Amino acid sequence: MMTALYVVVALAAGLAAGYFIRRALAGSRAATAEREAERLVRDARREAETILKEARLEAKEEVHKVRSEVEEELRERRAELAGAEQRMIQREEQLEARAVEQDRRDQSLRDREANIEKLTEEVEAARQEIVGTLERVSGMSTAQAREELLKRTEEEARHDMAKLVRQVEEEARREADRRARNILSLSIQRTAANHVAETTVSVVNLPSDDMKGRIIGREGRNIRALENVTGIDFIIDDTPEAVVLSGFDGVRREIARLTLTKLIADGRIHPARIEETYAQAQAEVEATIEEAGEQACFDTNVHGLAPELVKLLGRLKYRTSYGQNVLNHSVEVAHLAGIMAAELGANVKIARRAGLLHDIGKAVDHEVDGSHAEISQQLARKYRESQSVVHAIQAHHQDIEPQTVEAVLVQAADAISAARPGARRESLENYVKRLEALEEIAEKHSGVEKCYAMQAGREVRVMVKPAEVDDGGTALLAREIAKEIETQLDYPGQVKVTVIRENRAVEYAK
Repeated sequence: MMTALYVVVALAAGLAAGYFIRRALAGSRAATAEREAERLVRDARREAETILKEARLEAKEEVHKVRSEVEEELRERRAELAGAEQRMIQREEQLEARAVEQDRRDQSLRDREANIEKLTEEVEAARQEIVGTLERVSGMSTAQAREELLKRTEEEARHDMAKLVRQVEEEARREADRRARNILSLSIQRTAANHVAETTVSVVNLPSDDMKGRIIGREGRNIRALENVTGIDFIIDDTPEAVVLSGFDGVRREIARLTLTKLIADGRIHPARIEETYAQAQAEVEATIEEAGEQACFDTNVHGLAPELVKLLGRLKYRTSYGQNVLNHSVEVAHLAGIMAAELGANVKIARRAGLLHDIGKAVDHEVDGSHAEISQQLARKYRESQSVVHAIQAHHQDIEPQTVEAVLVQAADAISAARPGARRESLENYVKRLEALEEIAEKHSGVEKCYAMQAGREVRVMVKPAEVDDGGTALLAREIAKEIETQLDYPGQVKVTVIRENRAVEYAK
């Protein structure tokens, strides 16, 4: 029991001793840490003071440096200001000197103006005196004298102008004739084309007159079926062994002709057979049309046309204008335009292409409203032809002003093909009307005594009164008449105006 007590007491004593020992150790460590912290603080303060001193020294040096630079700049600015002030003073002195000089000049000008006004008054008084003297001597007022002078001056100017115009026109005409003759002769020489005159009727020959009755049929049923299916009039009259087909549509007329030819060869003529034969003939004509269009493209070396344009081109084979086959005319225009373009250095492909397509609107002009030139350019634009080709087509009848060389060449080629002797046939009524219109234009001018349209309207000869029209006036009169013919009439080719005064002739062509 005592032993246990001793053990407990010893344990308690050991615990107490351990507590006090740990407490002593902890106090020693705290004191050591506090001393270390105080040392670190002292070192930091010394280092901070050192850094602060160095920063103050650097700041003082920088401030001193900046102050030196500012003082230097201020000295330079003061020097510049002093120089500018000196220049301003010199400029003011110069301006003052100029102002004094200007005042002197102004005074001199005022003195001169006063002197000029005085002299002007004296000159005006002298002029009035001279005018009065002239009026008394001449017996004419100033207005009358002025009018007489202007009249004489105008007459002299018109005479000089007429001479100059005549001279320039003669030179231009000689040069133009020379170049045009060379180009056109070469173009026509190199162009070979066959021309077939076609009308609005076709004639089908019969093996015998007995065939007419079979074509008419019982109570006329066969001929009615033919006319209903083809849309063409069948004329059966007293003409021996012939049937006349009449219609304005060349394609329909050709289909009707081929249908009747097949029926006559077959011998079976009745409504059902007529419809069957018509379908066969229509297919053959369509194939012929396409082949004709392709052949025209091949002959003119024009490639890449839309298939629709090729077919429309082939339809022109059965279209005529003034008796001239339109397809042959288009091919001829393409050749002529291409040759002239090559001679002049223009675009041959555009000229040839536009020449071939310039009248393609005539293939559908009975189906579409508008002029054939407008329809042609619409078709060309629709099938994506170039703007140059479209413009040349639209301008070939001067519906618009031509803007390219190729457009002018297509115009010229079209006129050459149309004006070629024998190319076209016009009715007597149109022929007479054109001659009367030419004479009427010439007769309405003052000083004209007589006029005659000659050479199928290719020349107009005008006789003038010598008392009213002088030599200079004849050139102006010929020019005016030619211009009016150009603006008021449509004609193929060129019209020559010849003004004759006392056996002297002046020519002008339009």
